[in-house]
Amino acid sequence: MHRREFSACLVAAGLGWTGLAQAQGTPVEGQHYVKLNQPLPVTPGKIEVIEFFWYGCPHCNAFEPALDDWAKKLPADVAFRRVPVAFRDEPFTAHQKIFYALEAMGLIPTLHRKVFYAIHVERQRLDKLPDISAFMVKNGVDAAKFTENFNSFSTQTKVRQAAKLAADYKIDGVPAIGVQGKYFTSGTLAGSPESSLAVANWLIQRERKPG
Repeated sequence: MHRREFSACLVAAGLGWTGLAQAQGTPVEGQHYVKLNQPLPVTPGKIEVIEFFWYGCPHCNAFEPALDDWAKKLPADVAFRRVPVAFRDEPFTAHQKIFYALEAMGLIPTLHRKVFYAIHVERQRLDKLPDISAFMVKNGVDAAKFTENFNSFSTQTKVRQAAKLAADYKIDGVPAIGVQGKYFTSGTLAGSPESSLAVANWLIQRERKPG
């Protein structure tokens, strides 16, 4: 399956939850979610859930409030994390590095949504370091420390790991949700990004009680 580029963000808006309703509330493999042919390694002890996203994707931006609220309510046996994707070098890689630099500085809770806002409301590209640094300074972040993390070996390593993980999950569009290294769903599959959360909940429960 070929990974798409910018147009990959487009979601089948308006489809709602009709398909799942027809399935009497049970998601259908191959229709509402995809099961990987080869399970991926996960950290034992918790059910791993990953949101694959891109700061430049308008649907990821619109999805973020619902996702954030959902993630905050996940039970203790679920480990949730975000993974920024790159379908080509730029501006994807710069946006990945923004995320991992902010993560290293403990600033995701305060600045993650602001990056989306800057790109989608203020129309800032945030794909060049001078512009990114100016945004950080405006938001009270030390430019030198941010730049150090932006260019760090750790960030470069995480960017490569993110690329491999997205490829292993066969992610070809965002936002998408991976569950326990075995499944992924998306707004396109589920009918809307919000509906993908219901599918993710079902997959989490399935992993909690196998069979």
